[in-house]
Amino acid sequence: MIRVKPMIVRKIPDGNYSKKDEKEKSYTYIHLKLPTEKITNDFENIFHNKVEHNLIKPKIEMATIKDAQRVSKIYNRSWLTSGVPFSPMTYNKFEILFRDPKCSVFIARVFGIDAGFIVTYLEGENDEFGIIAGLGIIPRFQRKGIATALALAAWEQFLLPNNVKELRCEVYNSNEPSYNFIKSLGFEEYDINVITIE
Repeated sequence: MIRVKPMIVRKIPDGNYSKKDEKEKSYTYIHLKLPTEKITNDFENIFHNKVEHNLIKPKIEMATIKDAQRVSKIYNRSWLTSGVPFSPMTYNKFEILFRDPKCSVFIARVFGIDAGFIVTYLEGENDEFGIIAGLGIIPRFQRKGIATALALAAWEQFLLPNNVKELRCEVYNSNEPSYNFIKSLGFEEYDINVITIE
C-alpha cells in the first residue's frame, strides 16, 4: 500500500501557517516477468484470436524519431487520467529514447487516430531481458483490445532475437486494471520495489 505522510502545519502568532514537514511519499511497484519459453505458438494464438475477433482493429506501427511528438502526446493524454504517479514527457525526452538502438516504440491507431503506445527496450549483459517500459491507451479507447494488440507487437519484436529469455515490466501497486491486464498475459510477480520521495 502507498504510505503518505501528510504535511504538518503549525499556526504561528500572526495567524499564518508554515510548513513543518514536507510531504513524504512512497510508491510501490510490482515487478512481473514472463519467460519467453512460455510464449508458445498456442499461447500466442490465444491473444491473436482475441485481437482478430475484436470489433476494433488497431493498426500497429513502429514509431521513429520523427514520431516523438506524437508519442509524447499519447503518453501524456493516457497517463494524465490513469491515477498513477505521473510525470509529463516532452518530445525531446522521447527523441532521446528513439536514439537508443535497444529501445522500440509502437503506436496503435484506430480510425486514423493515435490511440495508444508501448515502449520496450532490451536489458542485460546479452540483451536477455525484454522490458516493457511503458504502455498507455487514450481513455476513450481503453478496454477495447488495443493494449493486447500492442503487447503482441512487443512480443514479436522481442522474440526476433533468440537471446531474449524473459519479458519484464512493473506496475504501480494500486493500478488494478493494468495489473490484471499484465497478469492476463501470463506474467507472474517476482519482486516489489518501494520508492520513497522526500
